[in-house]
Amino acid sequence: MAMSCKDGKGGMDNGKYVRYTPEQVEALERLYHECPKPSSLRRQQLIRECPILSNIEPKQIKVWFQNRRCREKQRKEASRLQTVNRKLTAMNKLLMEENDRLQKQVSQLVYENGYFRQQTQKVGLASKDTSSESVVTSGQHHLTPRHPPRDASPAGLLSIAEETLAEFLSKATGTAVEWVQMPGMKPGPDSIGIVAISHGCTGVAARACGLVGLEPSRVAEILKDRPSWFRDCRAVDVLNVLPTANGGTIELLYLQLYAPTTLAPARDFWLLRYTSVMKDGSLVVCERSLNNTQNGPSMPPVPNFVRAEMLPSGYLIRPCEGGGSMIHIVDHIDLEPWSVPEVLRPLYESSTVLAHKTTMAALRQLRQIAQEVSQPNVSNWGRRPAALRTLSQRLSRGFNEALNGFTDEGWSTIGNDGVDDVTVLVNSSPDKLMALNLTYTNGFPAVGHTILCAKASMLLQNVLPAVLVRFLREHRSEWADNNLDAYLAAAAKISPCSLPGGRIGGFSNQVILPLAHTVEHEELLEVIKLEGVISCPEDAMISRDMFLLQLCCGMDENAVGTCAELIFAPIDASFAEDAPLLPSGFRIIPLDSVKEASSPNRTLDLASALEVGGSGNKSSADHSASGVNLRSVMTIAFQFAFETLMQDSVASMARQYVRSIISSVQRVALALSPHLGSQSGLRSPLGSPEAHTLARWICQSYRCFLGVELLKCSGEGSDAVLKSLWHHSDAIMCCSLKALPVFTFANQAGLDMLETTLVALQDITLEKILDDHGRKALCSEFPQILQQGFACLQGGICMSSMGRPVSYERAVAWKVLNEDDNAHCICFMFINWSFV
Repeated sequence: MAMSCKDGKGGMDNGKYVRYTPEQVEALERLYHECPKPSSLRRQQLIRECPILSNIEPKQIKVWFQNRRCREKQRKEASRLQTVNRKLTAMNKLLMEENDRLQKQVSQLVYENGYFRQQTQKVGLASKDTSSESVVTSGQHHLTPRHPPRDASPAGLLSIAEETLAEFLSKATGTAVEWVQMPGMKPGPDSIGIVAISHGCTGVAARACGLVGLEPSRVAEILKDRPSWFRDCRAVDVLNVLPTANGGTIELLYLQLYAPTTLAPARDFWLLRYTSVMKDGSLVVCERSLNNTQNGPSMPPVPNFVRAEMLPSGYLIRPCEGGGSMIHIVDHIDLEPWSVPEVLRPLYESSTVLAHKTTMAALRQLRQIAQEVSQPNVSNWGRRPAALRTLSQRLSRGFNEALNGFTDEGWSTIGNDGVDDVTVLVNSSPDKLMALNLTYTNGFPAVGHTILCAKASMLLQNVLPAVLVRFLREHRSEWADNNLDAYLAAAAKISPCSLPGGRIGGFSNQVILPLAHTVEHEELLEVIKLEGVISCPEDAMISRDMFLLQLCCGMDENAVGTCAELIFAPIDASFAEDAPLLPSGFRIIPLDSVKEASSPNRTLDLASALEVGGSGNKSSADHSASGVNLRSVMTIAFQFAFETLMQDSVASMARQYVRSIISSVQRVALALSPHLGSQSGLRSPLGSPEAHTLARWICQSYRCFLGVELLKCSGEGSDAVLKSLWHHSDAIMCCSLKALPVFTFANQAGLDMLETTLVALQDITLEKILDDHGRKALCSEFPQILQQGFACLQGGICMSSMGRPVSYERAVAWKVLNEDDNAHCICFMFINWSFV
């Protein structure tokens, strides 16, 4: 096909179209695919190498490439716009259907309101006439059993299946359940979808609608494979499959769920699942529990499980024009909350928790796989390919197995030491050890014939799970016990790789290496590189690097009712997909903050409770100020591999290890508390002689170099100076005069700005918190600070230890002199700072 390009901007001398032969176009296209934007030398080289282009000037070839790039850009833009248009069309259809459903719900509520008002008037009249027969008669139809007994024959099961289908559709597209908007969810073409939670129904229910770029059959296949996306799912056994006359299938399932904490038993379900195709081509997968009222086939109780009930739930999957699917998900369950301690019942009575853990998890899995299918050639960075997704699933599953400690997995409990705060289990089953294959290739050979798990749960007050998990992730030295790691390694005669804390003899630095993340960044998979790890106290001169595979989720503090987790396991340097994993970690689940405080007349907008004020991070404080009691339950489970003969010694050390971690976490949680931190003494160094001296030096040096007072003390003495400095509204922090300055002190505002504590402050370097502009500005001003004694810095952006950007209006730096007028440190004051 002949190609042409016009003179105009191309600089043609003849002012006419230049027509190319098919051979010339083929040569140009070949070069374009190799290099879409060739240099002048490359174009001249092309003319020399291709004789068929010898009659074309370099300027003409330049114009051809410009036009070719323009056409490619237009084609991609047209394709993108078509895709966006299809998504908007499908979303518009979904929103119109949702609007129709909501109008029906409003009409039904208006009708019920009028009906109840009429009944109230009738009751009043009946009481006057001393006759209530009509009222009694009007309520008799409720005494009829909703589900008449059915037999277990195929016809009886089909009757149950058809009834399940009708009830599920009435929830998915109708008004069978009163739905209210999920807190914090904003629907849109690029959001996860439209999410709602139940109000005032039996059990808890959640509903979601969304678009996914997968065909309906593929969607159904993924959703049926519940263990691949539902992290709480332990097993799904299909015990029987019956085909139906309409081309569908009826399956009898036994489903087991892990318990989220050590304080409650696990749940199981005996289910009927019905898969069918509707007349409009929609694919439906619906489920419900089988119980005695339906006379279905029975499943006897299973030890260590509480039998829960699933009310009609499922998936309605409709094909979209142009590809993809429109999906409606309904989860409706009764988790028997009576069987758990009262403090945990909000977890089992909250549809918000159900929505996050199950309904939204299903949609996110579909979106993740759809992205991988649509972008198969994208690099692994920022994606969750199947291999990495498998590793994260193995981490989560291994942690759940250790936390639950089922006897059929080989776990058995050993006696305690008189205190019941830490539970210790051991597992020496051959299947477990063979699955782990505890051998590492990075210089740490693991020797162990038994696995031990020490676990505990505790209640936390007034700290956001997201904030606490982020802190534990960033500051491993705050909770990992250096001495106990070394003692445990020596006592157990095991490899440092078997110790989850990763503090054998200490390490010089922690480096976080990202591997992948989910579409919405709600879950991170990363490698933790611990540099300079000392293998044991006897080999203090020998150190090497050690690696942990880590899964972190729930770090968004604006999300309501989400569970936060930090799970990690030692891994060798090969990072193989089938590498043995022995996961340990933390799980923090909010309690009171996930109670259903919603009603149809209440606006579920949490933005006002999460605003960031001008004086720093106010989100946590606003949660407490708004009356939300930030209670959560933290569950800790740590696993160790060891020689069987050392069981008693290792069990004793493991209890001590976990108790030290509990103490550290409680200290950190108290320090991060928006109200308790300033009064706890854990952040404030008041009473320390060194702190009083440093505060005096800071104020004296500021007066010496800037000629004004830093503080307005209400009293005299070192206590008043330190107290005023500690509560100063601006962030004041000191760093060392080393080649790589490290922070040594910060006041309350400084710790809030860096999102850290006084202990972890010493792990933060000045370079880490500054961006490129700030580092360049500091490098230019640093000589002035040392010579002149101070410098005024322009406003900019820096980073907290959690990676959050912090803006400040301006900053002042000055040299702090000691009693001998020698430079002790550099002090910085960040004025009018706030999180961006």
